[in-house]
Amino acid sequence: MCIRDRYKEDWESATRAAAAGGVTTVVGMPNTDPVIDRPENLELKFERGEASAHVDFQSYAVVTSENLDLIPDIDAVGPLGFKIFLGSTVGDVPPPNDGEILEAMETIRETGKRLGFHEENGEIIDHYTERFKAEGRNDPIDHSHSRPVIAEQEAVERMITFAEETGAKVHMFHVSSGSAAEAVARGKERGVDVTAETTPHYLWFTEEVMREKGNPARIQPPIRDADEREKLWEVGIDEGAIDTVTTDHAPHTPEEKKVDDPFGNTWDAISGFVGLETEVPVMLTFVDQGRLSLEEWVRRHSARPAQVWGMYPQKGSLQVGTDADFTIVDPEREWTLEDADELHSKNCVTPFIGESFTGKAVTTVVRGEVVYEDGEVVGDSGYGTRVAVDETNDIDGV
Repeated sequence: MCIRDRYKEDWESATRAAAAGGVTTVVGMPNTDPVIDRPENLELKFERGEASAHVDFQSYAVVTSENLDLIPDIDAVGPLGFKIFLGSTVGDVPPPNDGEILEAMETIRETGKRLGFHEENGEIIDHYTERFKAEGRNDPIDHSHSRPVIAEQEAVERMITFAEETGAKVHMFHVSSGSAAEAVARGKERGVDVTAETTPHYLWFTEEVMREKGNPARIQPPIRDADEREKLWEVGIDEGAIDTVTTDHAPHTPEEKKVDDPFGNTWDAISGFVGLETEVPVMLTFVDQGRLSLEEWVRRHSARPAQVWGMYPQKGSLQVGTDADFTIVDPEREWTLEDADELHSKNCVTPFIGESFTGKAVTTVVRGEVVYEDGEVVGDSGYGTRVAVDETNDIDGV
């Protein structure tokens, strides 16, 4: 099922994986080829999605030092929102400086859209990365320790302070630590319009996975130690600092992930792994274990993301007249992800290989049409459509 007929993921393969994973709407990140940093690139991405997607879709656009003046033109094409990469990340999209970020916030505030961040302090990361390389520290766990919690926490605090100054709506992607979740909570308490997400791998694993599975588990921000994971649960999930649970799907090749040499030089490996087909079983397993209720998971998986990003109630609700999107699950099915070839993406490396779950998506319905059933993707390529965005959407009190 894992198809490697071309180098990297496209809308067809990504949304095929989404359908199989019980995900009815996919939002693409902007560090793609081409980078979504100008109107024509976003238009091209939407055209390709309309031609080949199995489920509904949207995309973020990126903000860099080079395209500040293009933000209104990009917004006119209709992205879900904007994103800034703080510090190094896959694709080497350079971050704007702090003055440019403030300017971007002011411009994006006028569009009504939300601005999200890959929130890591690049200077801290660069310092420790170069130091570790010079010392010959090249194990997978060294990559994790080169990106300490303070790099994430500081970036969250700084962006919340900027948002407080400018009045911009901001979002923290893939929060990996309880300390960063605490920073989000403090921002919410101050009245800043800040939302945040985490991912199943930060809730499931600890950094010991780097010693057990090596570079296939390499991701940015890295998976944290047990204390930070527990605090992420307590502050982020139990106390509500984290609004949504998402995937951070990144379909890199086995060669890029160093699957044949998982404990080799980590600086030669790439960060990220697929997640569209493991989010539902991971979170259902937590439901089965009593870590959160089914209703609370559904809210963070469906309703809340749609509210945060201006897709509600057309997405994330079952109100009369809205899209009939359903995920039917078997909450009692016990199973183990034995092999990457069970997945539907391109390049299916994930540290969840070998993990056991209770719960599985069995049927996926998008706008009333079955797109996945009985272990097969049955929907047509090109059925998916771009989701409209209501930037006036008010999420207060929802």
